[in-house]
Amino acid sequence: MDSIIEVDNLTKDYGFGRGVFDVSFKVGKGEVFGFLGPNGAGKSTTIRHLMGFSKPDKGQTKIFGKPTFDRYYEILNHVGYIPGEIALPQGLTGIEFLHMMQSLQKIHNEQRLNELLDLFQLDSVTLKGETKRMSLGVKRKLAIVAAFMSDPEVLILDEPTSGLDPVMQEVFIEFIKKEKERGKTILLSSHIFTEVDATCDRIAIIKDGRIVSEFIANDLKHAKTKFYQIEFESKKDYEDFCSANRKSKIMKILNINDEQNQLMISTHDDKINEVVDQLSNYKIAEFTNIKETLEDYFMKFYKEDKNFGGVQWKKK
Repeated sequence: MDSIIEVDNLTKDYGFGRGVFDVSFKVGKGEVFGFLGPNGAGKSTTIRHLMGFSKPDKGQTKIFGKPTFDRYYEILNHVGYIPGEIALPQGLTGIEFLHMMQSLQKIHNEQRLNELLDLFQLDSVTLKGETKRMSLGVKRKLAIVAAFMSDPEVLILDEPTSGLDPVMQEVFIEFIKKEKERGKTILLSSHIFTEVDATCDRIAIIKDGRIVSEFIANDLKHAKTKFYQIEFESKKDYEDFCSANRKSKIMKILNINDEQNQLMISTHDDKINEVVDQLSNYKIAEFTNIKETLEDYFMKFYKEDKNFGGVQWKKK
């Protein structure tokens, strides 16, 4: 797969542990790549370098094989960008802002523009309002429309649904799925698990300016290691099972709840029949498969932190 977006050993050190350090990843043509982390982890810093707004201390960033800082003027007309913080120019109405962006992009696709305005429910009354008086949600929707209205090949999206209501968040997720089907290459930076989980082919987790994990999304969904919640009918069976399997080679006891006679185990797919054979020696009240979610996996890297910087799971 050809790489459209490349980040190679990107380092920007602002001092006091702030910045990004040796960040590397690639995004292939037609791929949606999730960049997951809490506020302050380094997502926006990485994206600012990808957009050519900042010069790296070390390493480089490329789009279409071109260094973004040195050749941004050759790249940006082919890239749709949603910034993490929306600051629209004052003194313009919503529609004037969009027309200004069309002129800058040198692309006037009115059919595409109207489709996006309808999709994100920006009516003529709203568009006649001054940008400085608009709510964060309306400003965000304007930024989304501005990023997609030229139908660019590449999209760089920094917290794209921040400020949107749940209904519009779902509309955005479905829209990204359709853009993916059309072959767009998308970098989606977010701290919302649901939108990353629903749209991304691969995911990188960033912590303290460093990538701590990169994986194929489906590998997590279809992992060979399985987790089970078990409740025993009696205290004796619970204690006997714990004692007999503390050093088991076919399973690992992860969490225990002495008051409820409950525990969680992990085991490989290949070992599940042996685990069931072991359990047949005890009276079991409950045996439930617990699927590891993206949130569960993410929290393995952040479990020691008390504040996850706004990371959230939006329940459907």
